[in-house]
Amino acid sequence: MAIAKKYLKTKPVCKVTFTVPADNAKKVAVVGDFNNWNAKKSALKKQKNGLFKGTFDLPKESSYEFKYIVDGEYINESEADRYQWNDYAGSENAVLEL
Repeated sequence: MAIAKKYLKTKPVCKVTFTVPADNAKKVAVVGDFNNWNAKKSALKKQKNGLFKGTFDLPKESSYEFKYIVDGEYINESEADRYQWNDYAGSENAVLEL
């Protein structure tokens, strides 16, 4: 898994690209507090090489809790900026710092 951040000079946003290796998966999405944990708003597209990838514009100078959903299973990003305990989920969420 990987996260790439590209800060724009002309806008107060960061283009964040999420990449998830999941050759055998049918659906992958990234959900978090930046999209109200809605998988329909953040499906990643499967590439020919088996990676799922998606780019989203997120406001700078913020932090966001998130997870991936791979065929219905919640998975944390191994390269997250940090992790935050979430009482509602009863587990840690990955955190993206922009």
